[in-house]
This record gives sequence, C-alpha cells and structure tokens, in this order.
Amino acid sequence: MKITFLGAAKTVTGSCCLVETQNTKFLVDCGLFQGQAKEEALNSEALPLNPAELDYIFLTHAHIDHSGKIPKICKDGFKGEIYATKATVELCEIMLPDCGHIQESENEWKNKKRLRAGKPPLEPIYTYQDALDCMKFFKKVRYGEAIKINDEIKVRFNDAGHILGSAIIEFWIMEKGKETKIVFSGDLGNRDMPIIRDPSIIESADYLVIESTYGNRIHENKTNKFEYFVDIINETIDKGGNVVIPSFAVGRTQEVIYELNKEKESFDGKLKKLFSIPVFVDSPLAISATEVFRNNLDCYDEEAREYINNGDNPLDFPGLQFTRTPEESKTLNERSGSAIIISASGMCEAGRIKHHLKHNLWREESTILFVGYQAQGTLGRKLIDGAKKVKIFGEEISVNARIEMIEGFSGHADKDGLLNWIEAFYKKPSKIFIVHGEEESMTSFAREINDRFNIDTIIPEKGESFVITGDKVIESAEMIKSEISFKRLAIIDLLETLKEEIDELSDIIINDLKNEKSDVEVDELRVKLKCIEKSIVDVLK
Repeated sequence: MKITFLGAAKTVTGSCCLVETQNTKFLVDCGLFQGQAKEEALNSEALPLNPAELDYIFLTHAHIDHSGKIPKICKDGFKGEIYATKATVELCEIMLPDCGHIQESENEWKNKKRLRAGKPPLEPIYTYQDALDCMKFFKKVRYGEAIKINDEIKVRFNDAGHILGSAIIEFWIMEKGKETKIVFSGDLGNRDMPIIRDPSIIESADYLVIESTYGNRIHENKTNKFEYFVDIINETIDKGGNVVIPSFAVGRTQEVIYELNKEKESFDGKLKKLFSIPVFVDSPLAISATEVFRNNLDCYDEEAREYINNGDNPLDFPGLQFTRTPEESKTLNERSGSAIIISASGMCEAGRIKHHLKHNLWREESTILFVGYQAQGTLGRKLIDGAKKVKIFGEEISVNARIEMIEGFSGHADKDGLLNWIEAFYKKPSKIFIVHGEEESMTSFAREINDRFNIDTIIPEKGESFVITGDKVIESAEMIKSEISFKRLAIIDLLETLKEEIDELSDIIINDLKNEKSDVEVDELRVKLKCIEKSIVDVLK
C-alpha cells in the first residue's frame, strides 16, 4: 500500500491523502487550501493521476478544507463513489454549491481586472452547478457500521466529535493475505462540547494519520468559557457597542446558539442584560446548516436529546433572529443600540462578516469575539495577532475594537485531548503520521508523542509518498513533484510580506507628518524608496 500526502502537509488546510493498494485507488478527504495567497494558489493544481482512475473518496467531514475540491475532481472525470455520513452529505449539499458560487464571484472580479489589462479570462475552479452535479456520487453511511468496499478494503466511520457528521475512519486493507489497519482521525473534537458527542475511542491501529491543529497548545477558558463569554458581551453592552462573532457557518454558529439557549432560564443579572439585546445569525449558509442540525438528531449527545425530549428546540431561543437577504444584513449596521451579530466566514476572509468588521473595528465600544481557529495569513489571524490597521474592501480600517478569543469553543481537540485520545488505543500504532497543523505545532506534537508513548512519528511533506510493506516497514518513496513551482509560491509569500511592510512604513510616515524626524532622515528614506521603486520596475520589465 502506498500513501501520498497531497494536502494538509505542514499546513492546516487542503486535507487530501491518496491511498493506492494493489487494485484500488482512493482519497481520504479532498479539500481546498485556504488562507494565504501562496496556499490558495495550490487549488488550481491537478491530482497526480487522472481522476477517472480513482475508485472512491472517503470524506471525514463537510468543512471546505476537507471537502471543497470534490466538485473539481468530479468535473475532471471522477465517476466513483464518495462515502460520508448522512449529516456530512446533507451539509455538503449546501456547503459545496455555496463554495462554487464564491468561486464564480471571485473569478468574475478577477476577470474584470484581466479584461482591463487585455488578458484572456480565466475559468473558476468549479461552479455552483458543478457542485450540484457532484452530489450524485455521494453515498451515505452510518456510524459504527463496518462496510466491505471490495475484496481489499473494509471501512468503518466513527464519531469524531468535531462537527455534525464528522468521522474518524478506520480502514482494514488486505494485501497478499495480510491485513493492515490504518486509521485517519479527521479533525478531532473536544470532549464535552455542545450538541455533538465526544470523539469515539478507537481500539487499535497499525498506523495512524492524525491532525495537529492545536498540537502544541492547551485551550484556555474550557471550564468557564460561557461565563467569560457572557462577561465579554455584558461589558460591550455597557459601552453601547456590538459584539461581532466571526463564526464558521457549520459547527461554531450552532454551538453558540445552543449555549445561549441552554442558559436562557438562568436569568441572573448577567444573563438578563445579555438577553435584553437581539442576537442575529447573519449567514444564509449558517441558517441552512442549522436546519441540517435540526434534521439530524441522531448525532446529538444525551444533553441535547434531553432538551428535545422536553419539547425544547436547542437551536432556538427568544430574541434570536435570522437575516437571509443582503438587504436585511445591511440594516444591521444601520441600527442603533447593541446587538450580537454571528456571521460567516469564521476566518473573516469572505462573506458578510467583512461588512460587519468594516462598521465595527474602528469603534472602541465594540468587540470582535473569535470562537474558532484562525489560519495564518487570514484577516482573522491578523486581528488575533494584534494588527493595528487592516484593509477591508480596499479601505484601511483602524482596529480600535476589543479583540477577544475563546479557545474553549474550538471544534479541535487541544494537545491534551489529542494525546489522551491516542492513550486510549488498546493496541497502539507502530507509526503515526502528523498532518493538518502549522509546522511548529506538528514538531512539538511529534516530540510529545515520542516522549509519552515511544512511538515514531512522520511529518510528511506535500507530495511525499510512503510505502507500507507486508512486514510493517515504511519506506519513503519518490516525491510527487508539484506542477506549481514552489519557488513561485515563495515569491507570492515574499510579495505579501512586502505589501504589509510597505503599509506599515506608510503608517509611520503618516504619523510623522508633524516633522518629528529630521528633513535629512526623510530625504534619506526617499532616496532608498526610489531605489526600491526602480528595482520593482526593473523586475516588471
């Protein structure tokens, strides 16, 4: 069996792993790269094989960094079956077309610029219709059911506790009369999260592929997260501001609604204030996803089921309002008085959240409250890292609002959660592949695994292949060369850095208009900048 890591290798997005047995080829996940420009450039890259040669795709969950490239693979010729849980399929039915619409919209904007430059138009990665068309290949499976795919492969989906329908996938692969078991964790959730069950315990594995998003961190505010959440909101209300919550349409939005609903009867002083203002869910995708949550009660944990049995809708409460149309969304920034606005995207890269940030970031009385992971290079990460100014729709906005992060709401297990999950294996894997994390997190997590379990780890490069032989020896195979030049991606990264540094320098000069620097210093700076300008012009030539 050969395993090739095509995504989420030394990065957090683009999850995709190619597995080749003697007679079968399949993918585990097929996600889009998200975040920095150099990563998003990889989305146009083709698979290292004809998609028509693929037999199956096994999907751990519906988040776009795991599922978002499926419509492209189908558009390019894939005709096999895509196995996923019922809830994952239903979420993909709304999320993939939404992503296709975004691809078309962004492509239209890019083509307007290309047209003005006399360049030919580009095709989007895939369209809304392409996403609708790919749904015919999906096949729903149940948690805990062992499925014989063919004479070589048996699989079982287990609850990963990350989002509704998320799965840990066990594979039993028979080759030359010998069975090898490999487990893919997908994205593992925290224990004791709202609505969904805790991650399933897996008894055994020969090999494990595990995520490491928070592999070097412990979540803060896990035990008192809701109390901290309420305090932040009340302090913002006291100042007359809005609480803007950039939230992933699937997962965190529903959990925030659930937590608010759960506490609505506890009308002490703190909660009275919170429930005195409206709560808006401003994301058509989140609204549709909430309906999917309501239709998949079998995925709920015991607490959420008890609410339902008592006649309570755990995803609703008085004062909760859903804004569907763009016009309704715009009025949120025209109203007076405080409000809680929950809006996608969770990393602030697209969607209505950017409008709410534009209208609230400059306000000292408002709060931007993050409840999910922010990838490097995203607007959300820049705000978390303390940016003083950001550009939104080409306009520079001062960051005067309060910026807060509650990691206790994260859908990813932290370092202790990941290690405790591995600890629970009765028969532990002989080797562990670490994926889906920033490089620093992966390296730290690898050390923790080795120190605690004495298990060897591998942190694969993108395109790197490994052969698992009959005698359990892993041999590194040839590296699949990317069709996209990494040297060019490095230049994109450098240009992004230069852009930020030039913006910072511009701020320094603007703040120095009162002539605090000497004219000699300013003249020297002008000469240096003219040299840089000439160099850039020479490069463009």
